[in-house]
Parts: sequence; C-alpha cells; structure tokens
Amino acid sequence: MSSVKLIVGLGNPGSQYKQTRHNVGFWFVEEIANQYNVQFHPQTKFFGEVARVQINEVVFWLLKPDTFMNRSGQAIQALTNFYKIKVDEILIVHDELDLPVGVAKLKKTGGHGGHNGLRDTIATLSSKDFLRLRLGIAHPGNSSQVVDYVLKSPSRIDQLLIEDTIYQASKILPYLLKNNIEQAMQELHSN
Repeated sequence: MSSVKLIVGLGNPGSQYKQTRHNVGFWFVEEIANQYNVQFHPQTKFFGEVARVQINEVVFWLLKPDTFMNRSGQAIQALTNFYKIKVDEILIVHDELDLPVGVAKLKKTGGHGGHNGLRDTIATLSSKDFLRLRLGIAHPGNSSQVVDYVLKSPSRIDQLLIEDTIYQASKILPYLLKNNIEQAMQELHSN
C-alpha cells in the first residue's frame, strides 16, 4: 500500500439523495473538505465534484462522483488516469450494511460484498487493491428491504451516531497520508 492520494466518497448526486444512508461516503469527504477549508468544484472531465487539499508538501484529492452509485468507477478512473494515481493510493469511503451504526472499519482490499459502487469500481479499475473505509449503517433485517433502506434517511439518533463516527474516522487521515495503514487501523478499530 502507498500513501493515499485520492479519497472517494461514494453516493448519489441530487438533493433527493443528500441525506440518505447510501450517501455517507459523500458525508465523509465533505467533513474532510470542511476540516481543511476547501471547496468542491464540478469537474465534467472527472464526472463529479472535486476538491484539492494541500497540507505542507502533501497534496491529495477528494472526489464525489456524479455518475450515480452503479457507475462510480467511471469518475474514479477518469481522475486517477489524469493525475497518475495508482490503485493502492485510493481510499474509497462507503456505506456498509454489515456493520452496526457507529462503527467504521478500514480494509486493505476485498470483494464488493454486494455494494454496487464497489462492484463497478472493481470492474472499471480491474483491481480490488484499494483501501476501503466502511461506515456502518446496519442492515434492515431482510434483503428485500435493502434498496429502500439505503435510499432513506437514518433516524435522528443514527444520524448523530454516523456523524460522530465520520468525525472520529477523519482523525486517521494523517496516518493514511504517511502510508501508515497499520497505525490508522489500530487507531480506528480501538475506538
């Protein structure tokens, strides 16, 4: 694994999706943008909104694809090709049904686990060797309810828990920028 050069928040564009569980990846990159006082700008060549962050000598990018979840890979590939970012320099942040609300886990590689944003990204990049930050949204209990569940807003209590989890997870960013993945995992998973 290399130092992180691109953080992608997975989600769906449009105001009707803004507060839905499926957009917690967007919420994460928006939190990072707020912390570093940078703005997202629409970039049609990257099929999304992009922000550039510079901390001393370190530069990294934040991306919110505008392609809808099922075509996330298109935006990621466009930006990584342009800036020559390698697959192992990408962190993808997404909602995770298999984790309870309030839990965040960092993972080095893996399959898509049924997540359409990850499925498309793996297919487009022809690799699964990117970092993932999995933000727990819990499971509705029945697989037939999943689509409806992820496209709805969480309860107020869950919303606050997710926001707190995002803030706590944002604290591992300095480790990721220094290629200290193990330390990042230790820090995140001990909370």
